[in-house]
Amino acid sequence: MSSDELFDPALPDPAQAESFLPLAARLAPKRLEDFAGQERILGPGKMLRRLIESGKLASALFFGPPGSGKTALARFIAERSNAKVVEVNAVAAGVADLKKALEAAKFTLTHAGQKTLLLVDEIHHFNRTQQDVLLPSVERGDVILIGLTTENPSFYVNAALLSRFTAFEFDPLETRHLDAILDRALADRESGVGERQIDLSPDARAHFTRMAGGDARRLLNALELAALTTPVSMDGRRSITLAVAEESIQRRAIRYDRKSDDHYDHISAFIKSMRGSDPVAAVYWMAKMLSAGEDPRFIARRILICAAEDVGNADFRALLVAQAAVQAVEFLGMPEGRIPLAQAAIYVACAPKSNAAYLAVDKAIAEAQKGPAREVPLHLRDANLDAESRGHGKGYLYPHDYPGHHVVQEYMPRPVRFYEPSGQGDESRLRERLQKLREGGSK
Repeated sequence: MSSDELFDPALPDPAQAESFLPLAARLAPKRLEDFAGQERILGPGKMLRRLIESGKLASALFFGPPGSGKTALARFIAERSNAKVVEVNAVAAGVADLKKALEAAKFTLTHAGQKTLLLVDEIHHFNRTQQDVLLPSVERGDVILIGLTTENPSFYVNAALLSRFTAFEFDPLETRHLDAILDRALADRESGVGERQIDLSPDARAHFTRMAGGDARRLLNALELAALTTPVSMDGRRSITLAVAEESIQRRAIRYDRKSDDHYDHISAFIKSMRGSDPVAAVYWMAKMLSAGEDPRFIARRILICAAEDVGNADFRALLVAQAAVQAVEFLGMPEGRIPLAQAAIYVACAPKSNAAYLAVDKAIAEAQKGPAREVPLHLRDANLDAESRGHGKGYLYPHDYPGHHVVQEYMPRPVRFYEPSGQGDESRLRERLQKLREGGSK
């Protein structure tokens, strides 16, 4: 062996290098027709597809859940672009790295007439300063910027930069999309696992697609693990059974981030399910949040609010049950705290509903802030100190001295009705009682 051979090894074969990539990377679509899902933005005639096919894509933002095709599409665009491609991960890159990349892009454009396509993964990790660094180059057209994020850009991308993007939202992949990806992986002998001659049982397939949770990368990782660890049978084939599939992907990835809009979407669904009297849905959304690590005290507070706002006096016990759940969670902790939480959520969901008390206090606050000024009548004022000198409490009628423990007198100057009980549950009795009192007062 010569010294040249020893110290100057040949460049690796690209095909051999690709074989070391994960299946999800190897199977990245090479044609638009290979993309599974995202018909809403990539279907025939859709704007994003037209831009890609015409080669005129401007700066864009791809956002959506993991494994929905954002990175695959960005790299697909990059491979077919005449631009110089630079990839940056926002987790690792700093302001200096960004400035260096942008200066190089400007130099390339000025001296070679070639634009730069800048792919920024996890762009939501950039702070405001880093995003501001990108702004002039994007505005001048020095770079075509494609940002990728799993977060809602409205929360994490500043308005100035967002206004210069075209934002495209990616949806979680459906079962039919995941099935199509599985079929392509099983059939492709070069980039997929077709050369391994795999027999995938229907139960195993269903388990893969169910546990992938709409994430193609997770699906393909599980398939590759199963393919690599399943022994070859006498006929030269590998049979992936349900048992093998369960070992390869044991737990579904729950898409839920306590710092993103997932947090708000799930708690909104939870509250609306209780308000809508659907205990099944309420317990499901609660269970999903708890499984993803949500603070049980946060959930307990939401139940307490719902009991007061949406059940109110239609069932006064709902507030007591909810308050007991708050205290139980604090005392028990998790996982036992899930039980009183479920009990309270189910009770509130099943209870009759009335928002009359909620509406009453908001109307009263508006009246106090914007209505005519009202002073406390003398007969209602505290009589402990000023009864003689200032007449406080003079003329007050003590209700317990009268039949039915009720007497008509002025409690509010120029009274306004804030509370109008509904006919739901216990509140129907309150409505009847108030009606009788009002009728008696009018007489």
